[in-house]
Amino acid sequence: MSQDVAANPGGKPPITIYSTAVCPYCVAAKNFLKSKGESWTEVRIDLDPNEREKMMARTRRTSVPQIFVGDVHVGGFDDMMALHQAGKLEPLLKGEGA
Repeated sequence: MSQDVAANPGGKPPITIYSTAVCPYCVAAKNFLKSKGESWTEVRIDLDPNEREKMMARTRRTSVPQIFVGDVHVGGFDDMMALHQAGKLEPLLKGEGA
């Protein structure tokens, strides 16, 4: 898979969440990931306009949260929950691909 997997213990890809301070879906996404025992790197686009530009270039979206597992763009909270309900999120979190 990606270099991210090899760089992390257990082969788990890193999770990145682009968010803002006042975003209920960001909170919901983080609470869901916390309930699964996951950790993540949070990128606050409201504090750094350059990070917002990077997020938009990377995702072609302007809304938050935008969630990545390794190099895989999961999307927003609803996208992550759809993956979970389809049984595809857990393998992705384990580094087994979508």
